[in-house]
Amino acid sequence: MRWSFIVFFLTLLVVLGAANHYVLRWAERAFSIPRRLRLSLAIVLYASLAMVTVGRFLDRAVPELSLGAPLAVSFAIQLAVLISAILLLAVELASFAARLVERYRSRGKRTGHTETALASEPATEAALVPRRAVLARAAAGSALLVGSSSSLYGTLIGRHDYTIEELAVRLPGLSKALDGFTIVQLSDIHVGSFVGRAELEAGFEFVRRAKPDLVVLTGDLIDHDASFAETLGRFARRLAPLAREGVTAITGNHDYYAGVIPTVRALERGGARVLRNEGRVIGGAQGFALLGVDDVMARRFSRDEGPDLKAAVDSLPKIDGRNAARDLPRVLLCHNPSFFEQAAGKVELQLSGHTHGGQVNLVVRPGELFMKNGWIAGLYERSGSKLYINRGFGTAGPPARVGAPPEISRVVLTSA
Repeated sequence: MRWSFIVFFLTLLVVLGAANHYVLRWAERAFSIPRRLRLSLAIVLYASLAMVTVGRFLDRAVPELSLGAPLAVSFAIQLAVLISAILLLAVELASFAARLVERYRSRGKRTGHTETALASEPATEAALVPRRAVLARAAAGSALLVGSSSSLYGTLIGRHDYTIEELAVRLPGLSKALDGFTIVQLSDIHVGSFVGRAELEAGFEFVRRAKPDLVVLTGDLIDHDASFAETLGRFARRLAPLAREGVTAITGNHDYYAGVIPTVRALERGGARVLRNEGRVIGGAQGFALLGVDDVMARRFSRDEGPDLKAAVDSLPKIDGRNAARDLPRVLLCHNPSFFEQAAGKVELQLSGHTHGGQVNLVVRPGELFMKNGWIAGLYERSGSKLYINRGFGTAGPPARVGAPPEISRVVLTSA
């Protein structure tokens, strides 16, 4: 695990370093900025890069430094750089393609040209130079404007643009007595430097407004530091009275990064039921089985850990002295939606998170290209089972959201 993290860290450093250099080169070429201004801009960009890559370690090692605000500013700058670099690269590729087409066409026109026509080509080329300079300036300015404004919006507004997503899911075999049972899902809270008292207060208010029968927390509840576990525990204790079936939680990959034991203990002290390859029955013999499994990345930390659906089913308590609970309709809590490949056909509904809905999406959702099966947000079906992916409440990496507003899910179970 340590080596994979080092590789990820170095890759991130190389990518962001290249993006900063690329944007600086474009700005210098397009706007002919003076050397002193370029130097000042370079200092700002690379200082923010250093803060992004090193600040997280300092924030954890020396919490009294209170690096939350400088980290947020640095992340905003680097996100703006990254978006700008992607847009500029797209412009450069489009320009290259246009030049190829232009060269191909001009090569055809040269056949049969007279010397007079050939003599006029340098003048035509000279006339194109100012036009290309203007286009380059416009392209660079547009890319920088879109990158900066998107990052600013995502940091200041987008990550706090909370929404309640409502959906009704038919659960075959569910008793009519539980028709309309409401599960409110919070996922990827990432309690830490960027999710604190104000964000948790907003989360509490949205959950209260959703009027749950059961609250489920589907992993990545702490960002990267176990010192925030007690804050999470207090939040769970506040949520519990809002639902008659209380709070049930599972673990996510970040909970393992931070420290899964202190995270689980804090949740349990806060009154939450933590399901680690376990199940519970909601509503008795006519209710449903609520199953929870460990995160799929848990095996990277221990061979004895990881998701085990069979163990969760086998742990269900007996009803009236029989194992009838195994025959109840099943709702599975699993942080990573990729586990749906194994769970489909064995559960009626899986509730997941992990993807953040892509977190930063401009026009399209790039995450759909990289996430397994393209499962990134919303409702999916396979083998008669349904998967719902919550976009998450907090953020990972840059504290910003664009085109993927933070979500509280209100899942209403129906019997017909």
